[in-house]
Amino acid sequence: MSPQQLDATFAALSDPTRRAILARLAKGETSVKELAQPFEISAPAITKHLKVLERAGLITRSRSAQWRPCQLNATPLRDAAEWIEHYRRFWEERFDRLDEYLQQLQTQPQRRRKQAHGRR
Repeated sequence: MSPQQLDATFAALSDPTRRAILARLAKGETSVKELAQPFEISAPAITKHLKVLERAGLITRSRSAQWRPCQLNATPLRDAAEWIEHYRRFWEERFDRLDEYLQQLQTQPQRRRKQAHGRR
């Protein structure tokens, strides 16, 4: 995934309305009108949200007569999850090392711990 695509994905996900739209589309294709129903915002505002999602590659829109269906494209979400996974593993390794260190401290004889504290 390119840095620009990753930026666009995270920018699109930064808004709760867009996340709600994606959650609805995860259930299946639906129209713009149906997507707008739960929100107390104007139709142009919904259209702007959809354009952000579309530019990020998270949705596709088509036209079938008067019906304008939208579909979820989860590929950018998978790519973002893979990017995040790298950092999850990084922090997990750090926490594992911290845990090992703390266990070593707990198993040191009491005398050595007192000496170590006295040196500070």
